Amino acid sequence: MAEEKNANLNGKEELKQKIMDALRNCYDPEIPINIVDLGLVYDVVINDSNEVFLRIGLTAPGCPVGYLLEEEVVQEVSKIPEVKRVDVEIARTPLWTPDRMSEDARRQLGLL
Repeated sequence: MAEEKNANLNGKEELKQKIMDALRNCYDPEIPINIVDLGLVYDVVINDSNEVFLRIGLTAPGCPVGYLLEEEVVQEVSKIPEVKRVDVEIARTPLWTPDRMSEDARRQLGLL
């Protein structure tokens, strides 16, 4: 029983890594850096049926093209064979700030 639970957890971690890798193909409409390195992925939840719920932020509140990013996220994550369904919520809080960016993203933008 414990081995089955550990295998399930390992499987979810592997799937989460695949999801994060897929999200590296999604870019903010205004900044040419992927949403993972920008720190826009706030939450990834995978249920036992491999349905995925993602909570992502935007670099600017009220961004008029946020829906395009949402569509791109669904499209990229849906390419993963294990994923059965993808739901995306655009988070209004917390507001995104540049301190959420990875070191690599800061370097690309010349902030380091």
